[in-house]
Amino acid sequence: MARPHRQVVRAADVRGIKYFDMLMPLLDRLHGVGSARDKAGNRHLFFDQYATLLLLYFFSPIVTSLRGLQQAADLDKVQRLLGIGHVSLGSLSEATGVFDAAPLRQIVQELAQRAVPLERGTAAEALRDLTAVDGTILPALPSMVWALWQDAEHRAIKMHVHFEVFKGIPCDAKITPAACSEPAHLKAMLQPGRLYVMDRGYDSYELFQAILAAGSSFIGRVQNGAAFALKDERPLTNTARAAGVVRDALLFHLGSQSNANAFYHSLRLVIVRRMKPDHTVEEIWLITDRLDLPAELIALAYRYRWTVELFFRWLKCILGCRHLLFQSPNGVAIQCYVALIASLLAVLWTEQKATKRTWEMIQFYLIGWASLEELQAHLETRAKKPA
Repeated sequence: MARPHRQVVRAADVRGIKYFDMLMPLLDRLHGVGSARDKAGNRHLFFDQYATLLLLYFFSPIVTSLRGLQQAADLDKVQRLLGIGHVSLGSLSEATGVFDAAPLRQIVQELAQRAVPLERGTAAEALRDLTAVDGTILPALPSMVWALWQDAEHRAIKMHVHFEVFKGIPCDAKITPAACSEPAHLKAMLQPGRLYVMDRGYDSYELFQAILAAGSSFIGRVQNGAAFALKDERPLTNTARAAGVVRDALLFHLGSQSNANAFYHSLRLVIVRRMKPDHTVEEIWLITDRLDLPAELIALAYRYRWTVELFFRWLKCILGCRHLLFQSPNGVAIQCYVALIASLLAVLWTEQKATKRTWEMIQFYLIGWASLEELQAHLETRAKKPA
């Protein structure tokens, strides 16, 4: 079968590139990264320019590959905006070995701090700083031997994401091989003032203790039937029962006394019963240090954990992060962090949770197919719809 004809990127396809000039102050700090070894002053492609080119890849529906990005970089208006000359395909590939991805992670964290809550109300106030934590798998190529997973035939990367529920944004991330410990990476990424909500994959008494030591709180799912020392039973309100709560108990400690890793702290066990899609009943055991929250809000916080799963679907299906442009660990990290920056910018620009339709309208606006008035009309229509 003949190879499909590759679409050529033309100047008319990137008319809206002028709007990227608002990003340059944010990326200015990257200009000197990776330039130390350039003693002769021969470098023509700098990290800030490179990051902007990758943002163009995510924001433009026309640019779908590294070769397409190289074609776009040869366009006169792109070169004028970024202050670059001709960029070869080899230079784009080689850049992942020159520029360190770590500063991009810092930009993700800084952008997240600028965001404001998109949801208001009693629950949002009580659960403020609720941060859903999880990891997602990105398939890797067979040649990426550093990303061994499961066995010698499988390769994969894991993106560990912290997602601020009521802001609707990722606030931190780390990219590693898939064969890793999720609790260990969360422990290394802890921040103060958070309320972390986690699934059973993070069931670790040592991790729970580390979260408290970092000045944060947690709501974590544990194995049903986990050993504990009961202190007191709390009566259930009608609201808690309506939310599926069947038990609310105060604990002296979690784990058996014979267990060297038992967690001795004032804790709380909230058991929630729910109906699964196959119509079987499931009990969810939730452990938290938040003794002040009503039981129904503990159950609600765990339901909000699914927002990070929805974000993973957005990241893979809408932003296209399943298609890796690079094969090195640093190159994959650069691509993932720029994708997170693109997602953050969409929320900061629109002050709404990004959807597929909104993302398409932003793309149409940036490439000149939609006017600013049409984009604003779309956002106003979305703002009127109930959450």
